[in-house]
Amino acid sequence: MAVPKRKVSKARRDRRRASAYRLSRMSAVECPQCHELKLPHRVCQSCGYYRDKEIIDVE
Repeated sequence: MAVPKRKVSKARRDRRRASAYRLSRMSAVECPQCHELKLPHRVCQSCGYYRDKEIIDVE
C-alpha cells in the first residue's frame, strides 16, 4: 500500500480543497415578456410572468 513520503503542508492541502468550495457563475436568461434578465426557471421579478402566464401582480 502506498504511504505518503512527506507531510502535505496546510497551504497545499487547503489549495487543493478550495476548488470544491468555488462559487459558480450565476446564469441569467432573458425574459420573453419584458426582455429583462432573470434567473432560469423562476418568475420574472419585473413583469411577474413565468412560462407565458402571469403568476404575480407587479405594479
